[in-house]
Amino acid sequence: MPLFRTPEFSFADSMKKFPESASNALDYESLLGREEKEIIARVRRFSEEHVAPVISDYWEKAEFPFPLLGKFAELGIGGGCLPREYGCQGLSLLSCAMAVVELARVDGSMSTFFLVHSFLAALTIGMLGSEEQKRELLPDMATFAKVGCWALTEPSHGSDASHLLSTARKVSGGWVLNGRKRWIGNGTFADIVVVFARNEDTQDINAFLVRRGNPGLKTTKIENKIALRCVQNADIELTDAFIPESDRLSGLNSFKDVNKVLAVSRIMVAWQPVGLAVGVYDMCVRYTKQRSQFETPIAAFQLIQEKMQRILSTTSAMWLMAWRVTQLAEKGVMTHEQASLVKAWTTRQGREVVSLGREILGGNGILSDFLVAKAFCDCEAYYSYEGTYEVNSLVVGRGITGISAIRPKQQTR
Repeated sequence: MPLFRTPEFSFADSMKKFPESASNALDYESLLGREEKEIIARVRRFSEEHVAPVISDYWEKAEFPFPLLGKFAELGIGGGCLPREYGCQGLSLLSCAMAVVELARVDGSMSTFFLVHSFLAALTIGMLGSEEQKRELLPDMATFAKVGCWALTEPSHGSDASHLLSTARKVSGGWVLNGRKRWIGNGTFADIVVVFARNEDTQDINAFLVRRGNPGLKTTKIENKIALRCVQNADIELTDAFIPESDRLSGLNSFKDVNKVLAVSRIMVAWQPVGLAVGVYDMCVRYTKQRSQFETPIAAFQLIQEKMQRILSTTSAMWLMAWRVTQLAEKGVMTHEQASLVKAWTTRQGREVVSLGREILGGNGILSDFLVAKAFCDCEAYYSYEGTYEVNSLVVGRGITGISAIRPKQQTR
């Protein structure tokens, strides 16, 4: 029996042998340039050859596949779109999006690892850090020699992230941080933690680089997740953590500065469910041809074909919508409302796609061996992080009506 089939079910290939890409129905790859196509080829080869054979086992154990970090370094994507003068790759935003898609196509956790490292931690340093910070940290972050994480969310402040309780107190030579953070991806092993805290003097939001080994930093892995199980999300406690002045990000002095980073990273998150969707579609195409019932491949059944066209049409629309907002961002004309519109829509439609895939695979649709169950769970995280579906919808609604429903006026008796 082939190694990529399970002893209990030897009639169809598991995700260990990943299916060929089959989702380019509208020839959207013709919208890509040479660089984007090269990134697709490189990241797809890595994901299919190195991630697919092992990732379901890591996912089941909720462990990060540290042996793959060396291969990640060879991809040439760690520095994202940050300039080459800092040792980064200077890729187009669309090239980075294609890397996000190709990673998520095989595993959502690997896509999130890349996004947190490159489009939250490294991007914040690149956009808002000092020249010295950029030259010290970005070359190693571009090769994953140093891994970053991004600590904004707190136990009592998720969507309401601007009302942080973590504090930064100015002292001789630097700052002392106190507070708690939650859901911090890469948090258990990151070398650099970008921490956001409220300046006790100005009450503005500042950001600091907290380095691994700081005696005031404690990280604890969050257990029992059903989504993105390979991502090592952490609870973080900061107890009188001293940070030298040289490790404060001088370009970040309000939540408006935080939003500059989130505007870019939200585009990447909008692409993540696209990656899950194309992976589910590819798996379903192969599975329905291999799996037979009533002495015929289930691909011949009308109900199966109807579900398949729904997956394909929805996935194509998701791709094109994400492509358009990326194009707007690269032209420098994208608005927050546009980013929220696309992120909300692709994550919502992604849920439908993974649900249809689960139905098509029947009982095997709840086994991580066949990809779809894993994607089904991972999509739930995409739906909620980087702005929940509901909050992003209200951002769009505010743009439509000019009235904010996020903080409605409190009614008086």
